[in-house]
Amino acid sequence: MIDSTARIHPSADLEADVAVGAGTSIWHRAQVRTGARIGAECVIGRDVFIDEGVEIGDRTKIQNGALVYHGVTVEDGVFIGPGAILTNDRYPRAITSTGDLARAEDWTVSPIRLRHGSSIGAGAVVVAGTDVGRFATVGAGAIVTRDVPSHALVVGSPARRIGWMCACGVRLLDADGMPAAANLPHYSTHPELHCPSCGRTYVYVPDAEALEERPRPQQGVPA
Repeated sequence: MIDSTARIHPSADLEADVAVGAGTSIWHRAQVRTGARIGAECVIGRDVFIDEGVEIGDRTKIQNGALVYHGVTVEDGVFIGPGAILTNDRYPRAITSTGDLARAEDWTVSPIRLRHGSSIGAGAVVVAGTDVGRFATVGAGAIVTRDVPSHALVVGSPARRIGWMCACGVRLLDADGMPAAANLPHYSTHPELHCPSCGRTYVYVPDAEALEERPRPQQGVPA
């Protein structure tokens, strides 16, 4: 079902049984395969490929030329940069061990999940079987081969963590006002990180190797 308020460019190719939510835009020459589900208020750029059965949440942006293969789930508010690739086969082969052409039953889909608010940089590759956590950021050109924790900033090939990111997209600072280290020390009291842009404060939880946002004090209520 395609919502009546969705905007689909005439050159886009949408197969049967595709769902597109309210206010979503799909631009020039994008291809959306059967069974794909795209939420509301999304932007699907030029030459994007969305494979069969892919699920995309609301308010997600997929930039020009990105490839999103079968087995990928994209939660709400995710950014996928131009030319990014999300794969689905951990052990790809064109042929079987006997030399026959490999068919659907000859391989297993290794799913990817991009969690709420995460960002995948231009030209990055997320290898099959990995998750990217909430509000994590994958740098341009990175090759993600293992799970990325929530709020982590990863770069390189293979991708490695170099810092931590706020929900607003700005790199978090430590108590000394410096960019927070990739591997925060396991203090007995959890170290705090703060955002120089929006003022959010986070606490590092060593056991989970993740950040938790501290609730902001209400106006007029002492912290």
